[in-house]
Amino acid sequence: MWSRNVASVCKRRTRACLHAPSRSLASVAEAPTASSSTSDAVSAPNVVLNAAVILNRSPILTRTPTLFERAYYAYQSRVRRALYNPFPTDFYFKTGSLLERKFAKEERLREAEAFGGQWSIKRRKQAASELDEDGVLIASPDQAETMGEEAVEPTAPRVHESDKTGDVKSLDRKGERNLYLLVRGKDHTGKQVWRFPQGGLEEGELLHKAASRDLEAECGINMDTWIVGKKPIAVHRPSLTESTKKSLGGELYTFFLKAHILAGQVRPDGKNVTDFAWLTKEEIEPRVEKDYWASVQGILSDF
Repeated sequence: MWSRNVASVCKRRTRACLHAPSRSLASVAEAPTASSSTSDAVSAPNVVLNAAVILNRSPILTRTPTLFERAYYAYQSRVRRALYNPFPTDFYFKTGSLLERKFAKEERLREAEAFGGQWSIKRRKQAASELDEDGVLIASPDQAETMGEEAVEPTAPRVHESDKTGDVKSLDRKGERNLYLLVRGKDHTGKQVWRFPQGGLEEGELLHKAASRDLEAECGINMDTWIVGKKPIAVHRPSLTESTKKSLGGELYTFFLKAHILAGQVRPDGKNVTDFAWLTKEEIEPRVEKDYWASVQGILSDF
């Protein structure tokens, strides 16, 4: 009797389990409801994006060698001169010609420069206008024409006129250094500050496209520039008050992109940008805000 009752109970429970409604897989990872998506949208912070351009003028002169480098190069020059085979003057010059005498005189000067000797004293007494930086005699136009050569133009000085006058708008200044374009314009608070060329992004616009557009808008169309890459190399997030965040529409992020100037010059319109300067790294620091400098100092060249 007891076994028959147990069997009937098991049959009823089995039929109940078989006819129980199945639970859908959606219950495992349910889709967000309208109320949850709305709360996420409200909690997500709003941000304002800017694209700035670090426009670089690369060095146009080789760097002046240090004392150690000059000593090393002089030593290597003496070693090569001591080991090389004598120059076959008979093959290249006519015996007794002006060219042969000119080469012999210059060769003695080079020997004195490398190893010293009696010619080094005479070289110091030589007029500065008759020798170039390498100790080679500069022939006058009449002498060059007699020897069948073109007159040698003296080399340009390494110090440009803009370095002497302190013209920071010239692209010819500081030829051995990297220069960066800094402009004077309004920041997010409307205050006139020194900064890199920058501007806001339009809806759906890429960073490098916005950087190119903003550079042209602030600095004019008289420059041939090249945006190096599509990805930023630094970002600046200023500390803002709550009132400033409300007026801007959220947190402010400025992304910096690297660019090179190939030709031309800055021509600001005087509205957005009132002034500009081509500066080295150490010249930029005293002009910009401290938090701004902390964001960009690591991406500027020390040379």
